[in-house]
Amino acid sequence: MNAPIPAAATSLAGPSVPVQKVRSPAGVEAWLVEEHSLPLIAVDFAFDGGATRDPENAAGSAYLVSGLLDEGAGDLDAEAFQGRLADHAISLGFDARRDDFHGHLQTLSSHRDTAFELLALALNAPRFDEDAVARVKGQVISGLQRQAQNPETLCRNALYAAAFPGHPYGRPEKGDVDSVSRLEAPSLKALSRDLLARAGLKLVVVGDITADELARRLDQIFGALPQGLPRAQPGEPLPIQGLGQTHVIDLDVPQTVLRFVGPGLMRHDPDFIAGSVLNHILGGSAFTSRLFMEVREKRGLAYGVSSSLMPLRQGAMLVGGTATKNERAAESMSVIREEMAKLADEGPSEHEVEEAKRYIIGSYPLRFDTSPKIASELLGLATNGFEPEFLSERNRLFDAVTLADVRRVAERLFGDPRLLVQAVGRPVGLV
Repeated sequence: MNAPIPAAATSLAGPSVPVQKVRSPAGVEAWLVEEHSLPLIAVDFAFDGGATRDPENAAGSAYLVSGLLDEGAGDLDAEAFQGRLADHAISLGFDARRDDFHGHLQTLSSHRDTAFELLALALNAPRFDEDAVARVKGQVISGLQRQAQNPETLCRNALYAAAFPGHPYGRPEKGDVDSVSRLEAPSLKALSRDLLARAGLKLVVVGDITADELARRLDQIFGALPQGLPRAQPGEPLPIQGLGQTHVIDLDVPQTVLRFVGPGLMRHDPDFIAGSVLNHILGGSAFTSRLFMEVREKRGLAYGVSSSLMPLRQGAMLVGGTATKNERAAESMSVIREEMAKLADEGPSEHEVEEAKRYIIGSYPLRFDTSPKIASELLGLATNGFEPEFLSERNRLFDAVTLADVRRVAERLFGDPRLLVQAVGRPVGLV
């Protein structure tokens, strides 16, 4: 579902996306981008709290709920509900992430009545029929069983468990076979009422609909949901546990999967913009980053290697990793550490900073070339506490980053060389 690419007067002006704030009579607020040149409507929304709301010993609950909301609602069982979606070419889906419970709807504007009716039913009157719960639960368990020996999955889950022991971030978002096997319809239905609350709801609509119509539709879809508790303000970020440690899960495979985590930056940290430039230089660029050049191009240690800043609601990390032959795992990790230490000690070059800024600024409009992508990008801004005005400010903030800024952040993030490292395979010499 494509929409015209938003125009930009200059690269620093940012994409020209005219965002209106629409408020319904019942107080539901949405960001709207009217686009009447194509008969399409995209809706993206997020409720506050996703997998972090899973009850203790019930990991995977929110994820299972996300798979059940479109499996029957109101007087429509799963087959009838899915049939109406298919008959009208409506895309509707949900996803439970760590901090938010997401949903999306895409429809032809001529089918908006049916689309909005089905979305309202899914949110306000999900059925959780026993046969649907059993079927979807079986699908989730089958997927978990297939992933049980997947090195990437094992490594990611073990890394988070070691970084955040005893916290919901340390649990797998999809749960595990044991936890999911115990989940039943009544507890899932109760959790859905907690998840689908208006407090903290963020909502973006892009497409062929006016502000007046949207205001009415918002109450039809979201107006009857419980208010719920307001979003908790983030405090000090959770400390990452296990820094300086290396853990290995023994698995008889020819390659070792390596993942590492170190302290990161919260989204509204004054250094986050400069930190994003730094990460692009370290491992955020697919073909020009230091890690790519040193690990793959110069030494041929791995096909790919990367790093990224990962700010969460209650914590912040820099995460990265690669996969390499067992006998070269220690060398790969040593090279990664060396590049982080060089950035801390010497900083990047002026050329590296300018090239990173040029890419980050120049590629930004590509996030806005379809209606669903516009909706998704705007929702990300909203859930992270930004206003629409950030669109026009973002590129200027990156352009203002100096070499001194990036060097300061490099020393801040990499001055302490300790990382938490997780490996899966049979690495030689890593510990």
